[in-house]
Amino acid sequence: MTRRELREHVFRILFAYDFYTKNPEEAKEQIQLYFTHEGGDEMDYPPEELTEEEAEEVTRRVCQIAEKIPQIDERINRTSTGWKTQRMSRADLAILRLAVYEMLWDDNIPTGVAINEAVLLARKFGGDDSSSFVNGILAKMERLREKA
Repeated sequence: MTRRELREHVFRILFAYDFYTKNPEEAKEQIQLYFTHEGGDEMDYPPEELTEEEAEEVTRRVCQIAEKIPQIDERINRTSTGWKTQRMSRADLAILRLAVYEMLWDDNIPTGVAINEAVLLARKFGGDDSSSFVNGILAKMERLREKA
């Protein structure tokens, strides 16, 4: 599985997480539901395509991100103008959370890659303006980080 495919699985779980739980401890329950999903809807993801190692990596990343959501949201709220996390679309917010985590806490992913991948996710899963919105917030966050 490519990093992009792995990232998409993480995004999908984060998206569902925001609707069904606000507690990092419950993230594992959401992950389990994701992996045992039997299909039949528009999501078109057979969980059986993941190896055990890949499923463990997805689980690890989702749990790490879920634990940092308060810090991530605080960063997003400080950076965005006129759009606080409570007003953002759930897809855009899940994409931003994933990208901010990668930018700030994942040393294996260069910042430019995290931003580019977030924009691609926004094009695929967001609204018409999502890719511009996500790119703008992440680019501004990176500029502010470089000045600090």
